[in-house]
Amino acid sequence: MILAVIPARGGSKGIPRKNLKPIAGKPLIVWSIEAAKRAKRLDRVVVSTEDPEIAAVSRAAGAEVLDRPAELATDGATTAAVLQHAVKTLQPDTLVLLQPTSPIRVGGIIDDAVARFLASGADTLATGFTSYQYEWGTMGNVPRQQMKGWFYDDGNVYVHKTAHLHEGRWFGDKREPMLLEDYHNMEIDSEAQFWAVEAIMLKLLERRGSLD
Repeated sequence: MILAVIPARGGSKGIPRKNLKPIAGKPLIVWSIEAAKRAKRLDRVVVSTEDPEIAAVSRAAGAEVLDRPAELATDGATTAAVLQHAVKTLQPDTLVLLQPTSPIRVGGIIDDAVARFLASGADTLATGFTSYQYEWGTMGNVPRQQMKGWFYDDGNVYVHKTAHLHEGRWFGDKREPMLLEDYHNMEIDSEAQFWAVEAIMLKLLERRGSLD
């Protein structure tokens, strides 16, 4: 079974009730649920939450809900621990993590990520981009074209074999990076990022007619 897990706790601090905040006409979490429901390679779509309102919105959007224990809904709880709970409860073979804070998923990237993961034989796949950012003082005034850069996971799609998740590890030994167009790389952790992501989504909707 290939299981999609969308983690959504109710107690976000940076943007209160972030997962339910409307963006481009829908609650933030609904964009991830709808993208998962469109994907053809996912067998189940589950929202992990402790929050009754998030649970109700998620069910209305077509997702199953996995009740998350209170200890996994604190500021200190890790995503790896949340996924470990989902794996132990639902026993999937493969888990696809879709974080609601990365709502821009167009052009079938979930199915593309799963297909690439299966073909590569990897333990973990992550989407992302090539970063050329370094701590100031560690890199001279080098033209970007001459910089090697490094892969940065953008939080959009992760695909995992479940063995390392059972052990509480965030990734396996064989990792596969998947580069995405830059508009997919936006992640919401602040109000300013929320505005920026919404602007991109509205522009994509204007140009494409949908975010399929």
